[in-house]
Amino acid sequence: MIAAIFLWSALGVLFALPSLSSGNWRRVLLASLAQWWSWGLLTPLIFWIDAQLPFKENQLLRRVLAHLPVSMIVTILYGCVALSMGALFGLQAWSVMASSRFLAMLLQGLLWSWLVYWVIFGVQQTFRYYQHYLASELRVARMERSFSEARLHALRMQLDPHFLFNALNTISAQVERDPRLARTMIEHLGDLLRLSLDARDRQEIPLAEELAFLDHYVAIQKIRFGETLRIEIQVDSEVKYALVPCLIVQPLVENAVLHGIAHLLEGGTVTIGAERDGAALLIRVSNPSDPGRPRRKRAGLGLLLVRQRLQSEYGAAGQLRIRDEQEEFVAEVSLPFAATEGAA
Repeated sequence: MIAAIFLWSALGVLFALPSLSSGNWRRVLLASLAQWWSWGLLTPLIFWIDAQLPFKENQLLRRVLAHLPVSMIVTILYGCVALSMGALFGLQAWSVMASSRFLAMLLQGLLWSWLVYWVIFGVQQTFRYYQHYLASELRVARMERSFSEARLHALRMQLDPHFLFNALNTISAQVERDPRLARTMIEHLGDLLRLSLDARDRQEIPLAEELAFLDHYVAIQKIRFGETLRIEIQVDSEVKYALVPCLIVQPLVENAVLHGIAHLLEGGTVTIGAERDGAALLIRVSNPSDPGRPRRKRAGLGLLLVRQRLQSEYGAAGQLRIRDEQEEFVAEVSLPFAATEGAA
């Protein structure tokens, strides 16, 4: 309300400025204020009439056609209100309203008043389309966020069964050979599933929690491969509580074990490293490979899903780089560094 009074008063003063240098500046200012305050009184009526029209927001032509007769009526009504406002300010006598001069004074500025009506209408429509644009942008942003979350969820749903089936295959191979070991592996798998369910509603978890999850997977694989599988963890203390996507390290280690260590008679060491590199967190998993084994032309399913998750969550800032050399296979994840609150 106060803003509207200030707006119409400012317009009144602005349009009176060119004539304020004359001797009767008070009369000029009051006449200008009477005109624009009258439009201030009628503008809510214009908005209310427009809101009653049975047209959609994009049907601008129909809306304009409907306002044509309305504009003439409101313009005549404005003339009556402006003359009454002038009489109230003492610019003319109230008796003018009932005299023969009333019609002449009413028609005097009719064209200008009619143009002002359409300016008010145009400003209203511009503001309406701007609000519609902002609402559309907000809806698009929400849809993009929902799509991104749904895509990440779908990728996790792909990853979890992929890991689960491999773990079950590992356990089934030990059931008849060593039931006690199979039972131990099942216990570790149960812990894995519990931790996975605890983190299912979180896109990111601390790296320390991800490594705790990894411990159970490594325990299952060590039972299967025995002394031929060795795990070495080199994680800087600075990044232990950095946020990482849930289940992002396990597929890298699984790839190193199943496609690297499993094909070496003497086994080998899977090295898991994490460090900060400026604004990025680097997670590196490496394993020895057989020099005589053909180089892989493309990444396996687990690595493909890791790459897709990084791109979906971090865009260009999330990358998976693979280096398949003659004696070593290295998978390195790079993502924005962000520590959990209270990590220090």
